[in-house]
Amino acid sequence: MQLTDARGQVLCFDQAFRRIVSLVPSQTEFLIEIGAEVIGRTRFCIHPAEQVAEIPIVGGTKDFKLDKIRALQPDLVIANQEENSAELLALATKMPVWTTLVSNLAEALQMMRNLGELSGCQLRAQQIVEQIEQNFEGLIAVESVRTCLYLIWRQPWMSIGYDTFIHDLLQRAGLQNVIKSTRYPQLSDTDLQILQPDVILLSSEPYPFAEKHIAELQQLCPTADIQLVDGELFSWYGSRLIKSAAYLQQLSQPESG
Repeated sequence: MQLTDARGQVLCFDQAFRRIVSLVPSQTEFLIEIGAEVIGRTRFCIHPAEQVAEIPIVGGTKDFKLDKIRALQPDLVIANQEENSAELLALATKMPVWTTLVSNLAEALQMMRNLGELSGCQLRAQQIVEQIEQNFEGLIAVESVRTCLYLIWRQPWMSIGYDTFIHDLLQRAGLQNVIKSTRYPQLSDTDLQILQPDVILLSSEPYPFAEKHIAELQQLCPTADIQLVDGELFSWYGSRLIKSAAYLQQLSQPESG
């Protein structure tokens, strides 16, 4: 069997990979949920808490330690082209690496199917995929589209572009992203005052926005409906997506918050 990853690398295998190091938090959670043997993780791989507590840490997503990974003798390393550093390329010369890149729901579902094949846990992976598909099919789009600014960082303000996974979920909730650029642009106070979105969503990660930041932003955008949101339900493109459709349905309603 062979699969081509996000970097265009073809991974050939005749049996499932049993010893896996995962460098991507959402994919670590998914691998554990489907029953794969995860033997290494990053310090940001925090779900499911009880299981990951027993798994050795190999560093962070961008500062993982190659020597720690090699010491675990994995059959496969799961990485992400966006989340992990360029050291990934050096790692790929030492052991098999499967690299993902997810920018929308369809790609997330295919990624999960691929991880099911790689780990030999196809049945459970497909069950999770079908549950997520069913939940999103039941997501009712609202007729009146509100403009939305989704913030992931402060000092400087940072948002999400139209080619991101979060953007895709905003659209599914009937929220129109006011950012027209790619990836993760930086914004000034003046930019926010010009944009004047109907809704501002403050993510719980990577920056831990809190209630105190709402007043700060309300001064810049006095008419905006400003809400704190669970960043994991917007950006963890794995089994956590089972909960995302219902969460988005709630956020799509103008009276929520």
